[in-house]
Amino acid sequence: MDYDEVTSFLGEWGAFQKGVFLLLSLSTVPNGYAGMAMVFLGDTPDHRCQLPFLNASNHLNLSQALPLEEQAGGRGEQAFSRCERYRRANGTGAGLSNDTEGCLDGWHFGSEQYKSTIVTEWSLVCGDSWKVPFSLSVFFMGVLSGSFVSGQISDRFGRKVTLFVTMAVQTVFSLVQVMSVSWVMFCFLYFIVGLGQISNYVAAFVLGSELLGKSTRVTFSTLGVCVFYAIGYALLPLLAYFIRSWRVLLAALSLPGLLYIPLWWLIPESPRWLLAQGRIDEAEAIVRAIARKNGVTAPEVIFKDYQLFIISISYFGLSLSTPNMNGDPYLNCFLSALVEILAYFAAWLLLRWVPRRAVLTVPMLTGGLVLCLIHFVPPDYSVLSMSLAMVAKCGVTTALSVLYISAVEMFPTVVRGMGIGICSMASKIGSTIAPFFPFLDIYDKKLPYILMGLLTLVAGLLSILMPETRGTPLPQQLSEVQTLNW
Repeated sequence: MDYDEVTSFLGEWGAFQKGVFLLLSLSTVPNGYAGMAMVFLGDTPDHRCQLPFLNASNHLNLSQALPLEEQAGGRGEQAFSRCERYRRANGTGAGLSNDTEGCLDGWHFGSEQYKSTIVTEWSLVCGDSWKVPFSLSVFFMGVLSGSFVSGQISDRFGRKVTLFVTMAVQTVFSLVQVMSVSWVMFCFLYFIVGLGQISNYVAAFVLGSELLGKSTRVTFSTLGVCVFYAIGYALLPLLAYFIRSWRVLLAALSLPGLLYIPLWWLIPESPRWLLAQGRIDEAEAIVRAIARKNGVTAPEVIFKDYQLFIISISYFGLSLSTPNMNGDPYLNCFLSALVEILAYFAAWLLLRWVPRRAVLTVPMLTGGLVLCLIHFVPPDYSVLSMSLAMVAKCGVTTALSVLYISAVEMFPTVVRGMGIGICSMASKIGSTIAPFFPFLDIYDKKLPYILMGLLTLVAGLLSILMPETRGTPLPQQLSEVQTLNW
């Protein structure tokens, strides 16, 4: 049975399709800042050792109390040490020896940019600095786990139930995370937030792809969920600019999730999925309700007489590198989000006229090549380096949006949720590693870009094997799935 042909009387762009397009797209806005919020929640301000013995009576100053060390990046510039101080002579405040010691009295953090971050809250610097990228890796471990189970849950219990349950998980546990009393508690809750974050995105993507018609599906996958995801990403630096406390910022980012509760009564279950479960009457009831909303008359019999059919490292690595780029971190993050929106518009235009495989392969190969070329840009040309990074981000983001729509068009309805979930899980292995890529710049500023570029080039070459799905109907059974182009 060709579902699109059977339900063609509904039209492609009626009142129902417009409403579902907008509502499901809106549901992905929080996904745009859930993980990226760590750019500001976990940023590390300028810091140095606390120096309680430094006062006017002993005539000491910072240059006498703190040793100098070379700054990260290997450019020969020196600054006061962030992790060591000179030891007091004989344990007194009378003078300082030439020996150094750790920050035994804690750290002094600069407050010019932030009132607080998780770094200042739990002193995640020096020997504990690894906990910052690990926090985000824990989040992506949750995303990885959610990718593994959400597709199977979606295929078993339905797209709609999975969407709203996982949205609730993300919202509730983000609000609880605001009250974290330790770094361990913060990470544990972040893991659960990650479980919900990817699951509701995938559920919304699959549900929209199955509810909307063939001509609208491409628009939904690019200008819909992807652009609204990028809008959420763009809202992040705007909120973070005005809210400099990590707890208040996290609360402000979490509360909008409560606004999605009324959507339960506005978004139906996927008739395709209901048919796959043998629930024909429910599927027909939904299709008839759609027809009424669109102002068209449904035929007396709809389904009865028909047979029932039963890159990620580069993306997140570039996004999370914005604080390490030269210039204002808020502006860099905002520009990165704008690049995403431009990439999604480009993908939407290209997908209307160009084969899927070309829109997937060419941007990835271009992005990978540009990332590798950043290594040859002189250090003084920081604007050029950032411009190249944004070009690469555009290419990788374009390919990412195409991957989702290609996956929807390749997997049959009976296992589409599971298939998308497994693909997402594979990508999140890279996302889990991605938070550590920006920290490789302590060895060389260009090293993260070289590694990401090589990985992206490999992915671009492998994408040549993907089958072409442009213009083909959504497969319904396993026998209709195309093979790879070996």
